[in-house]
Amino acid sequence: MGYLALLRAPHVTRLLFGTLLGRLPAGMTALVIALALREAGAPYSRIGLATAAYAIAAAIGGPALGRIVDRTGQPRVLLCAAVVAGLGYALLALNPGSAVGAPIGAAIAGLAMPPLEPCLRALWPVVVEEEQLDTAYAFDSASQQILYVAGPLAVAGIAGWLSPIAALWTAAGLGLLGALVVATAAPARAWQAPPREHGAGLLGPLRSPGLVLLLIGLAGAGWTVGAQNVLFIAYAERHHGQLLGGAGTLLALAALGGLLGALAYGAVQWRSSTATRTWVLAAAMAVSYLPLLLLPAAGPMTALALLSGIGLAPLLAAAFVLVAELAPTGTVTEAFAWLVTLFATGNALGYAVSGSLVANSLTAVAWCSVGGISLGALLLFGARRWFGAAPVGGESAALATA
Repeated sequence: MGYLALLRAPHVTRLLFGTLLGRLPAGMTALVIALALREAGAPYSRIGLATAAYAIAAAIGGPALGRIVDRTGQPRVLLCAAVVAGLGYALLALNPGSAVGAPIGAAIAGLAMPPLEPCLRALWPVVVEEEQLDTAYAFDSASQQILYVAGPLAVAGIAGWLSPIAALWTAAGLGLLGALVVATAAPARAWQAPPREHGAGLLGPLRSPGLVLLLIGLAGAGWTVGAQNVLFIAYAERHHGQLLGGAGTLLALAALGGLLGALAYGAVQWRSSTATRTWVLAAAMAVSYLPLLLLPAAGPMTALALLSGIGLAPLLAAAFVLVAELAPTGTVTEAFAWLVTLFATGNALGYAVSGSLVANSLTAVAWCSVGGISLGALLLFGARRWFGAAPVGGESAALATA
């Protein structure tokens, strides 16, 4: 009933739909860049450069755009960013074989990626009742699991039916359409961040020690997911013919586990504090990854892939609430953007380190995956006293009464 009530609340369905639509390009871009550039005859070194340019630019652009949203509101930033990102995709589509144009286009697309995730999370406290916040953030987190599967599938379908270049144009159009749906919604048009605290300075939300520790701990979760991708790909190669669907099956099962975990989390009326739930869920996620160290036969491995995904989405759902509580007044969108950036950075580092280990030992890759969230959970447990250091009322409370 909690999810039905949430979806019946005014504006919720529109905001969720628009955000999912506009975020789909983020799940498409890495693969579509590789396919488009490879079709144009680009060497793998240039593909790696363009993909890295996109990822690094997105990591930089997210917090910068989040800060602008906190100062000027959501609609103009979302729409302008979507247009600029679309120009980046267009440059990629028109010059996929260019040694200069392709990386620049990828960087523009990443730098201007509309900050739909942070904007939606900033809106939840003003769209739903306080008792529905956990459910809203859980549903938000669950929807991410759909994107992990839908993005690559969309690329494969469009590239197979038409071409990788058509998939690039589609990504540009989806980003603009999603931003338009959200930016024209009444809550987005009315939303304003409270005035920033005096002395906010360059650091913005990173002035909060608790928030910084939380973000670093969640980067460990991102590391684990990145290493898990390498683990599943390498495992599928070494069990060729034994695993129906290969690595895609394992990755899809992990995403399904995350979806189920988030829905279960959001259906519970929690009595413990958000800070406690966050470190406990991080520890639970670490435990769910431990069985991967066994590297069993293909059948049991599919069950372990499902199990490994269960903890991530509930952890993020709890962390979303905690970010809103810890963000200094007037910085909530930027704080959520930093969460996206730190998680993505951890993901990339986990992918890179495990990639360097995979040739020698699959077990080492499994330990690399388990290690990220284990260290993150230990950090969150050790830092738990800092998570009660939010301003009185918190950013979310300020927004709820704005």
